[in-house]
Amino acid sequence: MDYENVSAEDFGQSLTGIGLNILVRDVVAQCQFLNTVFDMQSHQVSADFAIVTYGSQVFQLHSDGTYHANPLLGLLPENPPRGAGVEIRLYATDPDQAAERAEKTGHVVLQAPTDKPHGLREAYILCDNGYAWVPSRPL
Repeated sequence: MDYENVSAEDFGQSLTGIGLNILVRDVVAQCQFLNTVFDMQSHQVSADFAIVTYGSQVFQLHSDGTYHANPLLGLLPENPPRGAGVEIRLYATDPDQAAERAEKTGHVVLQAPTDKPHGLREAYILCDNGYAWVPSRPL
């Protein structure tokens, strides 16, 4: 699919399985974080919306303002972190490289790359919106 030019209607109708939509204060800044730290690609980036691809996976970013009529908006905390309890796991990203890039760009590495008993090496990196991004690779 051509994510740069797909219409909202065609994009919406193409979605299947489980979807991930992340509410953020600044869509452009979140896209820069995802690209810099995790090599993700962002499409149709605006102040309100972006389509983000991670390998063959696709998800969306929306600004708070786009949720003016959505019942979730009233549940958002005024102060971060927003994403407490949610881990966004990235199974095709080297945690050592991601943690190094995150530190160089001033992002919080909540947990340095660590070998875990469940067979993965992983790190916990917080974005400015407080979501926990967990790059992982098999040991």
